[in-house]
Amino acid sequence: MSKPYIVLVPGSFGLPVFYADNVSTLIAKGYYIDVIHMPSIGLSTLQGRPGPPATMNDDATFIAEKVERLADEGKDVVLIGHSYGGVPMTQSVKGLSKEERTKQGKAGGLVRMGYLTCLVPEVGKAAKDVLGEAPPEQTIPLSISEDGWMHHEHPETTARITLSSMSVEKGAEWIRKMPKHSAISFVGELTYPGYKDVPISYLLCEDDLCIPRDVQQAGIDVIERASGKKVDVTSIKADHCPNVTAPQAVVDWVVNVVERASAGHS
Repeated sequence: MSKPYIVLVPGSFGLPVFYADNVSTLIAKGYYIDVIHMPSIGLSTLQGRPGPPATMNDDATFIAEKVERLADEGKDVVLIGHSYGGVPMTQSVKGLSKEERTKQGKAGGLVRMGYLTCLVPEVGKAAKDVLGEAPPEQTIPLSISEDGWMHHEHPETTARITLSSMSVEKGAEWIRKMPKHSAISFVGELTYPGYKDVPISYLLCEDDLCIPRDVQQAGIDVIERASGKKVDVTSIKADHCPNVTAPQAVVDWVVNVVERASAGHS
């Protein structure tokens, strides 16, 4: 049996290139992976996108279309979301699980989701609600332009929160590479509990200051209450962006997620 296809959903302000080290290592190990560029993520540090900024539901639709295309090709799919990406990922998967598609006589489908230090709201809550649970001193300063696109107001402050295991200078260099992000996407409420549809893995980053450990654990609790099933949790000493600061740990976790999916583990 071929390996499931991995679709990685970046965090806010997250370009696919920010995951390049993870992707190249996984490809070298024989895995199939795409990192998507969500509509809510701008084109550059200076430019959003034409038209109104995308909503969380626009992101969810974009993810769903990607998964459905792969499933229609007969592929099993593993979705991995990072940070904000966990919200539209959760929203996106209605009707896409392999179990549901098999009932409809269709091949392929979603077999597992992995949450990488993610925002996991309950139905009726949004990304901003989960972020609001972090202490005020760990809130990232953002500016919103008149066209509805956010940017990082103080790269050094953001670096101290999101890339805390790096020097502030090096972390700020990364923050300055980040594109704009749609402000409205953070207020889109979850309406579908996709974490009930497939087995779930979670990479808990113990040193994350952006989504602190207790907020991550609260998200895990949300999943377990809604699904009635235990989440497969891996805990590592890492900050909010382990794709950059702990890439091998991320790769090892993704491999484990895919292997569990291939073996049919809950």
